[in-house]
Amino acid sequence: MILPIPPNQIKKKLIEDNLITTEKFDAFFEEAQRKNQNLIDILISEHIVDANYIYNFLASYLGVDLAQLNVRHINEEVVKSLPENIAREKQIIVFDKEEDGTVDVAMLNPSDLATIEFLKQKFNAPIRPFLASTDDLNRGFSIYGLSSTKDFKKIIEESIEESLRSQKKTAEEAAADLPIVAIVDNIISYASSLRASDIHIEILEDVTMVRYRIDGILYEIMRIPKAIHNAIVARIKVLAGLKIDEHMRPQDGRFRYKSANQLIDVRVSIMPTFYGEKAEMRLLEATQKPLSLEEVGLMNHNLKVVEDNLKKTYGMILVCGPTGSGKTTTLYALMNILNKPNINICTIEDPIEYNMRYVNQSQINPEAGITFASGLRALLRQDPNIIMVGEIRDSETAEIAVQAALTGHLILSSLHTNDAPTAIPRLIDLKIPNYLVSSVLNLVIAQRLVRRICSGCIYSYDLTESEKNIIIDQFKEIGILNPEQKIPRLAFRGKGCDMCNGSGYRGRIGIFETFENTDNVKKIISSDNFSTSLLWEEARNQGSETMFEDGLKKVALGITTIDEVLRVIRE
Repeated sequence: MILPIPPNQIKKKLIEDNLITTEKFDAFFEEAQRKNQNLIDILISEHIVDANYIYNFLASYLGVDLAQLNVRHINEEVVKSLPENIAREKQIIVFDKEEDGTVDVAMLNPSDLATIEFLKQKFNAPIRPFLASTDDLNRGFSIYGLSSTKDFKKIIEESIEESLRSQKKTAEEAAADLPIVAIVDNIISYASSLRASDIHIEILEDVTMVRYRIDGILYEIMRIPKAIHNAIVARIKVLAGLKIDEHMRPQDGRFRYKSANQLIDVRVSIMPTFYGEKAEMRLLEATQKPLSLEEVGLMNHNLKVVEDNLKKTYGMILVCGPTGSGKTTTLYALMNILNKPNINICTIEDPIEYNMRYVNQSQINPEAGITFASGLRALLRQDPNIIMVGEIRDSETAEIAVQAALTGHLILSSLHTNDAPTAIPRLIDLKIPNYLVSSVLNLVIAQRLVRRICSGCIYSYDLTESEKNIIIDQFKEIGILNPEQKIPRLAFRGKGCDMCNGSGYRGRIGIFETFENTDNVKKIISSDNFSTSLLWEEARNQGSETMFEDGLKKVALGITTIDEVLRVIRE
């Protein structure tokens, strides 16, 4: 959210409503300035205010109405009368025209007089601004998406025909061929408009398949002739600075792409397969800011445990889960809280996914001899307070991380385990002695990502007997007896709408379990009859909940569906 109001006015209002003291507000304002983050976002993440309070206050201060496009009529023709690139650049949606000719505009910043004047000139009509939320803007942008799907397919088909007619001889010539350039550009641009996290370009026996991963699920988007596959891969290699004539070895690279006034970092992986080379592109928003713990999905007991452990100045916090479960996003959220003027934070990552202000970030480079282990050794000579290691993959990295935690550093890292207590035997498998594990480990966070229900088409329903039985069976599977009181009365789903491309889901959020290394846990780890079942028993005594229980709470709140929770728990 932008800040269309002077900070001193926000300060005055919050103090009048007894929501904050002058000292605390000044501290948050200084933090926002230092980290180059939005003050309002920080106030919301710190529970000083909620989004509804802020939107109503801003609308009142600016003398405009809230857009609330979920309940207002949206005229699609009026929306499309303003080109999408302009709408995205100025963060506005022109959504209706009144009887007297006045044009209604949802704006993230209704005090932007330059944009209002621009719209007056363009439409030759009076402009009525409304205060828009990000959901309002997404609702409007989804309308552009309907027509962009048709445009995308038409452009790709035309470019394919033109490319097939072209007779380029070398890989370099093919990569620079205009139709091939247009195909790759449109594949990336369309993926960005659908909020895809990954693009897969896969060669089969007779055709090339393009698939997007959207909110964790792979969707086939289109199939293109195999004859132009090598040219497409060559174009991607050129963009990523890879060797065009290397076809037998995997290659990794990256490049930056601008789409609809949005900068995207594209991570590229090329892998030889049976029929040819497969290209995979990971899309990362270059300007994305770290999320708060609440935005990541931590709440209630889990949130309190994490916040308490972030106050410790040494030891180890591990985030666990399979590939693609959001571990790195959680690690960045933890670092964002710890990022203070008197703290030196250093990282060793593979790769650096988001740039964090005032954090010294390093990327591993095996060709230059920089691995997680060697990079971590080097960072220890940089006088760090906190070190983030992207992943503990081997015994050497684990040993150095443990020694760093023993010598007064706070270590943040990730580990591949299915649940939180299993992180302890995993560290022991990596040849860390039991007594060291019990000494350095502060907290383990395990997580999965579930899809959020689309806010544009959500509806509630009574749980069916079948769903209740599935929930009870799942509770029995994880050893929880008498689970009836934990079953939500209502559940929610999405019907499917333009905003979510008919899927019923939009965006993702984490479900979590936390395991704190208390004195009782240390005794279990050091005992001769150490076992994971004893750790689980102690976790229940701590008040810890499983990811399934956390997921069910999010089901009851209308955040996700039972199907989603079961899908990720059973993966």
